[in-house]
Amino acid sequence: MRNRIVSSSIPPWLTRSCTVQRSFCSQEPSWLHSLYSVPSSPKKPNLQTESLKKLSTPTEPISQTTVLKQTHLVELLLRHRNDPDAALDYFRRAKKDSGVVPGIADPFYALVHILMGSAHHHKAARNLLKSCILRSSDHAAAILVDHLVDSAKRFEFQLDSRVFDYLLNSYVRAGRLRGAIHCFNMMIESDVEPSVKVMNILLAALVRKHMVGEAQDLYKEIVLRGITIGSATVRVMLRGCLKEGNLGEAEQYFREAKADGVKLDAVTYGTAIHVFCKMPKLNAAFELLSEMKERGWVPSVGTFTTVIGACVKQRNLVDVLRLKDEMLSCGVPMNLVVATSLMKGYYLQGDLDSALALFDELVVDGLAPNKVTYSVLIEGCYKHGNIQKACELYNQMKQVGIQPSVYNTNSLLRGFLVARMWEEASRLLDEAIECGIANVFTYNSVISWLSKEGRTNEACSVWDKMVKNKVVPSIVSYNNLIFGHCRKGDTDSASNLFSELNEKGLKANVITFSIMIDGYFRKGKTDQAFEVFDQMVALGIVPNDFTFNTIVNGLCKAGRTSEARDLLKKLVEKGFVPSCMTYNSIIDGFVKEGVINSALGVYTEMSQRGLSPNVNTYTSLIDGFCKSNNIGLALKMRNEIRNKGLDLDVTAYCALIDGYCKRRDMKSARELFNELLEVGLSPNTVVYNSMISGFRNLNNMEAALVLHKEMISKGIPCDLETYTTLVDGLLKEGNILFASDLYMEMLAKDIVPDVVIFDVLVRGLCNKGQLENARKVFEEMDRKSTAPNVLIYNTLIAGYFREGNLQEAFRLHDEMLDRGLVPDDKTYDILKKFCSDPSALLETPFNLPDFYDFPILIFKYWGT
Repeated sequence: MRNRIVSSSIPPWLTRSCTVQRSFCSQEPSWLHSLYSVPSSPKKPNLQTESLKKLSTPTEPISQTTVLKQTHLVELLLRHRNDPDAALDYFRRAKKDSGVVPGIADPFYALVHILMGSAHHHKAARNLLKSCILRSSDHAAAILVDHLVDSAKRFEFQLDSRVFDYLLNSYVRAGRLRGAIHCFNMMIESDVEPSVKVMNILLAALVRKHMVGEAQDLYKEIVLRGITIGSATVRVMLRGCLKEGNLGEAEQYFREAKADGVKLDAVTYGTAIHVFCKMPKLNAAFELLSEMKERGWVPSVGTFTTVIGACVKQRNLVDVLRLKDEMLSCGVPMNLVVATSLMKGYYLQGDLDSALALFDELVVDGLAPNKVTYSVLIEGCYKHGNIQKACELYNQMKQVGIQPSVYNTNSLLRGFLVARMWEEASRLLDEAIECGIANVFTYNSVISWLSKEGRTNEACSVWDKMVKNKVVPSIVSYNNLIFGHCRKGDTDSASNLFSELNEKGLKANVITFSIMIDGYFRKGKTDQAFEVFDQMVALGIVPNDFTFNTIVNGLCKAGRTSEARDLLKKLVEKGFVPSCMTYNSIIDGFVKEGVINSALGVYTEMSQRGLSPNVNTYTSLIDGFCKSNNIGLALKMRNEIRNKGLDLDVTAYCALIDGYCKRRDMKSARELFNELLEVGLSPNTVVYNSMISGFRNLNNMEAALVLHKEMISKGIPCDLETYTTLVDGLLKEGNILFASDLYMEMLAKDIVPDVVIFDVLVRGLCNKGQLENARKVFEEMDRKSTAPNVLIYNTLIAGYFREGNLQEAFRLHDEMLDRGLVPDDKTYDILKKFCSDPSALLETPFNLPDFYDFPILIFKYWGT
């Protein structure tokens, strides 16, 4: 390293010969024209100064005697080189004299050197330089340095490098960083080495002003010329790289400085550790912590906090706890940031209880949780499904005067929605809107949930609130609501929203198009689905796996599974890599179409491509085998699942149980039902319905009713199929009262009856001679806007025939025809049976018109 230039030594460049005196009048920048208004420095009484003033002061005003030349003014200043006060006073007086030729510069440089020669006048020199740069351009900095160097040589001053430090620092303090850079570069070219302190001030200022690139250029020049740097210099560069996110460069600065033997302090080590944690390179961070320990340095609380936070992000709770203990053993107290990081580490590891326990400890120890602490715990409770605790913390947060952020509100809101607590979610949404913190993510969470739940009208209401409160819907908002309309089957409303995107300055993405394609497929509008697909491709939007899977699945749902299989082959040829889900759609499609051999062929093709079938694949095949009455192959498939280490899901068990129930093998069905419970699965409504239907078919309503009670006790919802099966079985047994009670229970649960259960009720009541009650059920159908079918009319017509009420039977027949219902074979059988017993006519009272109409009715069925 070279030695800095100091005032006690004359550098080599001062010995350069200069036979021709340089004239600066033509080279001086305009900013030197008004340099001579120099702030005065504090003066001390000096007899020598006073005497010199008398000797050098003309008896007449300067302007009246002569115009001072530049050289004469310099000579007068140099004559007072040992008396800075006198030189400064004369310089000031010369400025005031109107006869002084403007634009002279040598006097300025001479005065600067004179002032720098006295330790008591450095402040005056700094003020002189400061006033100079305030009137100069940034590019003039290099000229100023050059003239300072040259004038020192010409006027035989020992050059003090501090004058350049003052100049450089003045540029920095004035915020003239471009000028400071020019000044620095000229100093380097002139072999004037800036002090480390001022150099660091410049680099730090550049970093603060986001001029990191310029700081890096200066740093490279410093290192290249071998200028001494210190720990603070390296630290400034590390912080600059951190600010710009250039972590790799920061690591390189640190490692190069360390290799070059720069004495790095604990603060710089802490900054480097912060860099490694950001990268993240935790092993390197741990190495630096060990080195600090070896040197006897105690990491700061900020360093410990940074490493602990990085470990939490890596879910490395073991090192988090170790670092916490190490921090406390070093005498560094636990702070709120570390405690909050520990809480997050606990809940990320699934240990929410420990996180909550630590929170309680903080309160006991007097540490007041802040917004971040509450946010971490609310998020943890939401992710672990403890919504009650999340709500409690949310309210506690408000009670201590901390206003929840929209992030807290959104976390709790999502928790309510996941737990299906709609009333609580709705109240929280209204509160967020009233407080003015609801953002687009708040509304999107609610709209998405409502759309998936099929509650599209409510989703539209939330949308209206969002627009009313001037929250601009995003493409995600549109996708959510379009999805809701499509799932509801309202493709027209979905299409209107889709068309609105361009008007709002939004662009449909691949998700938007895929949702529309899926919506049209669900509606059975296959042509429109492919039109949307073509539109997407024409716009240059690349379909993703979700899009292709949607098309394949849509064709399968539409009963065009063979077409879907052919399309898949074409897609594979174009580079599409089908997933297990793609093949599952085709297998399920063939199963539903009853083409089990084709389903097996796809299963084989899937295996040959190296794709491992998942439980959904096997479930579809098991369902297909059971429906084709091939329970043996279904059981074989179940064994294959087990051999591959997969577990059957509820759907697979349901398919097998349903297969046994349809075979009336309730013993095997019950064994599978018990096995399902033993493996820790919970039977759903579909499983119970299969079991109840199986026992109903065996006329074992006692067992069926036990299952019904079990459903209610376990909170498993009974649906329309459940009640239809139970009512049917009870009516067949003649237990009309119990059947009626179950029907009323169903209505109390807001389950809307359909034509099937009405048919069950009418048939069951008619079979038990309850024709009047059957008639009331029939009339209830009209009140509920449910149109009766031919089966119900047949049942009632037959009932009235048996009752001998031919007039009502004929009226119902005509009503059936008026409704556009075509009599079926059952209607024919009823009339045929009635006509085969003529005594029924003689024993049955009817009026004459009805009697004459009856042959006409018979003629309609027999043609004669």
